[in-house]
Amino acid sequence: MEIEVLEKNDVNMRLLIRGVDTPFVNALRRTVLAEVPCMAIDEVVIIENSSVLQDEIIAHRLGLIPLKTDLNGYNLPEECPCKSEFGCNLCRVSLTLDAEAKEGTRTVYSGELISENPDIVPVSDKIPIVKLVKEQKLKLEAYARLGKGKKHAKWQPVSMCTYKYYPQIKIDSKRCDACGKCVEICPRKVLTKNVNKIEVRDLIVCTLCQDCMDVCPQNPPAIDVSWDENTFIFNLESTGALPPKRIITEAIKILDKRLKEFIKHVKVKTREKS
Repeated sequence: MEIEVLEKNDVNMRLLIRGVDTPFVNALRRTVLAEVPCMAIDEVVIIENSSVLQDEIIAHRLGLIPLKTDLNGYNLPEECPCKSEFGCNLCRVSLTLDAEAKEGTRTVYSGELISENPDIVPVSDKIPIVKLVKEQKLKLEAYARLGKGKKHAKWQPVSMCTYKYYPQIKIDSKRCDACGKCVEICPRKVLTKNVNKIEVRDLIVCTLCQDCMDVCPQNPPAIDVSWDENTFIFNLESTGALPPKRIITEAIKILDKRLKEFIKHVKVKTREKS
């Protein structure tokens, strides 16, 4: 297997993965979505709420605020030595909010949540929680824990995780008359017309729609769009809870562990039958 980083920043990562098949890439994608843990608010104690939103709605909105995550400093609740349903400082982070509209209408934002751990805070300070009109108050205490996306979407560390086959575009220069129809119809501007020749401008953004083949006046088409079944473009967009590189690294560790467990069970069952 070969991996090439095509694009990387604080939130996005695009990889070119060669020498694998669809089941492997899909297993990696599902592991990212369902198994890589991150922090999210799990319980909320409402002390005072005179806003127009019910307590349950506010708790739900708080749960969907992405929190920066420290995987090394905290345990999953089910793996924590405390074995307490209330949690401890190794598996739970407390955040408080005390907001009041004194002068007029105001919006309460995620940046007003005060965390006991400065490393576990909302990814953005500008996520609106509720609007308060004059003399309305909202006071609460929230508890964040590590969790996995398979239990609830608020624990997914990514907002997007997809893959697609690596495109292959071949243009028969002998039969192509460079009419330009394929260039005009392409929704992602993959092709370009250079003098009397059609060229591939950006292969990676091709969606494999094959509209260019359908519009080609030649029979058979002078352009052929296909894909490499063992090469994939893997896209990942983090919510900001974890860096993209850490998400991929954790997903590979989890997938590797599960595969080893599977092989171990297969060997045990094989011995039992023999």
